[in-house]
Amino acid sequence: MSTPPPYGSQQPRDPYGPPPANWPQQPQGYGPYGPTGRPYGAPVSVNALAVAALVLGVLCFLPAAGLVLGLIALRQIRRNGQSGRGLAVAGAVLSCVGIALWAVTLSTGVLSDAWEGFKDGAQGNESLSLEKGDCFDAPGGLEGDTYDVDRVSCAGRHDGEVFAVVTLPGGAFPGDTEITDIADERCYALQDQYAMDSWAMPADVDVYYLMPSRDSWRYGDRAISCVFGNSDAKAKLTGSLRGDPTTLDTDQVVFLSAANAVDAALYEEPGDTPEDDLAGHRAWAAQVHDVLGEQIEALRGHSWTTKARRPVAGLVKDLEDAREEWAGASEADDPDSYSAHHDKAYAYVDGPATVTARKALGLATAPPSPGETEGGDSDAQV
Repeated sequence: MSTPPPYGSQQPRDPYGPPPANWPQQPQGYGPYGPTGRPYGAPVSVNALAVAALVLGVLCFLPAAGLVLGLIALRQIRRNGQSGRGLAVAGAVLSCVGIALWAVTLSTGVLSDAWEGFKDGAQGNESLSLEKGDCFDAPGGLEGDTYDVDRVSCAGRHDGEVFAVVTLPGGAFPGDTEITDIADERCYALQDQYAMDSWAMPADVDVYYLMPSRDSWRYGDRAISCVFGNSDAKAKLTGSLRGDPTTLDTDQVVFLSAANAVDAALYEEPGDTPEDDLAGHRAWAAQVHDVLGEQIEALRGHSWTTKARRPVAGLVKDLEDAREEWAGASEADDPDSYSAHHDKAYAYVDGPATVTARKALGLATAPPSPGETEGGDSDAQV
């Protein structure tokens, strides 16, 4: 007698009977009720890579990755019977479109322009990364806040010309007042290195600053741009003011270096009168005496062209006479004696011998008007 199989070991009976002999065979791995190993009625999972491919395709972000994930998802769906085939196909198609768009964008430079525009908008002052010698127009002017500039040729009309760039150290934002103080000190000290001939500086030129703001500081802006501009906010500069070793010949540079060194020493004259501070004035006269000695040696030691040799020798003679008067002022016993030597010494400053030498060297021959200042103290924030 045969023993019946254990309860539950038989497959449920097909209510429609066995399939005909010519019925197509089930694919390998599939039973009459779905994939082998999955109970009848169990939910079908969605392929995760198909979902990821669709997301990348919709966002057009890393389209190549979206295409790869879509193709891998289709293979997994065919092998495992998961759902999500439509998601994978859609993700792969959208990724192909994204790849085409990226290719067009890169080939036309649109992406580069858009990225630069994004950086400018985020940082606020990227377009103000000016360099020494740049000329520019500022749509908002040089006074107040300046957020954008357009570089232009120095040969034509322009709002400003950068004569120096001062880089500030890192750290916390030092504040507007401290940055302005640094700009005052550094820019005025550097202007003579860019425009060496103070006699050639137009009377209507001021010194302006383009300084970091608190916002631009957060994006790494550490530059103070020292700028020449017109004192009239509605007027412009014409032509470059640059006069340094890149635009002058050797004779001109040697002469102007000596003249500027003497002018710098004279500029340090004490503010009090000799009656109030005779000792301070005597010390200053001694410094001028020493500087004159150094510059006389520099002028004597240079090999001048034939045209300039005699005029420069005449100027050196005047400087020697002035030096003797400064020596007398440094040893004066009373304010009256000091003033007498002081006035005689100043009589040689920018005198006829200076004009003759300048003419021979091809430099400006009209000295600045008495009391005329070289530049103002305007500032702007970027």
